[in-house]
Amino acid sequence: MGLRAAEVCGAIAALVSAVTASQPSAVKPIAVPMRDLVWGKLNFLHTTDTHGWHGGHLQESQYSADWGDYVSFAERMRARADEDGVDLLLVDTGDRVEGNGLYDASSPKGQYYYDIYKEQQIDIICTGNHELYQASTADEEHRRTVPNFEDNYIASNLDYIDPATGQRVPQAQRYRKFQTKNQKLDIVAFGFLFDFTGNANNTVVQPVRETIQEDWFKTAIQENPDVFVVIGHVGVQMQEFKDIFTAIRTADWDTPILFFGGHVHVRDATAYDSRSFAIASGRYFETIGWMSVDGTLKKTGSSSTFTDLSFSRRYIDNNLLGLHHHTGLDAAAFPTEHGRNVTAMIAKARAGLDLDYTFGCAPKDYWMTRTPYPDDSSIYTLLEKEILPAVATGPGREYVPRLVIMNTGAIRFDIFEGAFTRDTTYIVSPFLSVLNYIPDVPYEVANKVLAMLNNGGQIFDAAGAADVKYMSIPEQWAIRESIIYEKSTPRGSDELGYSQKPLTGDDGDDSSTEPVLIQGYTTRDDIGNDGDDAVHANIDFYVVPNCLQAEVGFSGDDEEKPETVDLVFFDFIQPWVLLALRFSGGAYSKDDVKSYVDGTFTELMAGWIKENWPAKC
Repeated sequence: MGLRAAEVCGAIAALVSAVTASQPSAVKPIAVPMRDLVWGKLNFLHTTDTHGWHGGHLQESQYSADWGDYVSFAERMRARADEDGVDLLLVDTGDRVEGNGLYDASSPKGQYYYDIYKEQQIDIICTGNHELYQASTADEEHRRTVPNFEDNYIASNLDYIDPATGQRVPQAQRYRKFQTKNQKLDIVAFGFLFDFTGNANNTVVQPVRETIQEDWFKTAIQENPDVFVVIGHVGVQMQEFKDIFTAIRTADWDTPILFFGGHVHVRDATAYDSRSFAIASGRYFETIGWMSVDGTLKKTGSSSTFTDLSFSRRYIDNNLLGLHHHTGLDAAAFPTEHGRNVTAMIAKARAGLDLDYTFGCAPKDYWMTRTPYPDDSSIYTLLEKEILPAVATGPGREYVPRLVIMNTGAIRFDIFEGAFTRDTTYIVSPFLSVLNYIPDVPYEVANKVLAMLNNGGQIFDAAGAADVKYMSIPEQWAIRESIIYEKSTPRGSDELGYSQKPLTGDDGDDSSTEPVLIQGYTTRDDIGNDGDDAVHANIDFYVVPNCLQAEVGFSGDDEEKPETVDLVFFDFIQPWVLLALRFSGGAYSKDDVKSYVDGTFTELMAGWIKENWPAKC
């Protein structure tokens, strides 16, 4: 879908006013061609899978705005909605924790995060799976985030076990019915989590197909609202959302149904029918999602007047230049006092946690998916060839040959050339992963495990195991093949979805010239290829295996292999490893598993960097 010239934001020059980065160490954003937001009668801002990145991306200019800037942005956009007599709602669909030092570096975790996050006025909010992996995290979510958002928090299929009474109670209300501020639109909203089974034992996730058979749900979908809003920590292409849509549409054939998803860390949008729309808004606070609906929404009497509706979506790059553009305000007029105060809270928290402390200086960029594994610039090659062999050294087992298996999903972000800080350790490796092992496994058995983990999906499925895709990175759960772009063929302005006026050179030549674009999101969803607000050059995406393996302590002779090895692996993948051993002829159980080395992998990696990379950049 291309945009007409009248819909285009204008020349890049309009965006090059001076910008001060939100956090002192953040890099400034770069001006790029922009697409405008399309406003409707009902409008939404959406965040998901922010994973503690509320201080912004300090090393990536296009995503460098922080939570305080988002507070200012939302307040400015609400003011416009009020002025125009339309409505704006804010939505968040979970996974707010684990993935950044702002959350992970404190003890207990989230010491500053909860107070920072609650400063945003969110109208509909739900839980993600990362709020549930650890019992302590689930406790804090129930004890702090749920009351922080009072009537706005929804948990349609999630219960919490009260530690005081042992009773199972809803995490929050099952659904919410409310009216919008300006048009008094009646909204019925739900908040779901996908069919997650890895939650701590102080929570209970009810499968979605069971939940939609509950009496309360059947009652809720008979409420005859003007709009249904379904938020969830669910990918918009996942079956759970499709089942919810079918259940609602079976009971109510024409009320608009709006879905806000997440979990899979991608920008995505789709429509289940002509009166529904669904959006997912990326990951790591890189993206602020925008959805709008236009047309007659308010019902009269007991039924609606069926009219055509139009839907629009944008994936907003989270940086100050873009936020200024979409509000029509410059750097001086944009920030609100509230937003500036939140930015100051973040700066104080970062200083208190010493997140800029440097372990070492990365000699170059190491990429998760921008380059193929095992290329030297792949972060997984760095792990296989250098870090894992050094840190996977068990006391008393130093001279025993070993195979060390790591799941690629244990790594969540790239390493950029330059300072590798305390913050970076949690950005790259946010989990409490530890190394376990089984001693003295026959080599011929142990050597089959990696191939099984990477290629034995159907075998694991038949055994009733969790999907092997969960060992890999979330961005790859919906992608099966690498996406490689031809570098020699620039895309024209029609394909990019914006209009670029001809530039006039010094020689008077007014021939058309394409702008030089920086790399970034170039999203193609079921709606088209014009969803991104900023126009970027493509980034290649190379798929990675579920797991990688380092051979440590082997002789240099490829023909000579040891009779037995220690099989070392990350604790997260232990269930799959035990099954793979069984399929490979090894009879092992969890009773055979031992702790291999003290400390989390995050701590071990930081120690390796401190010892092996230069202290100063």
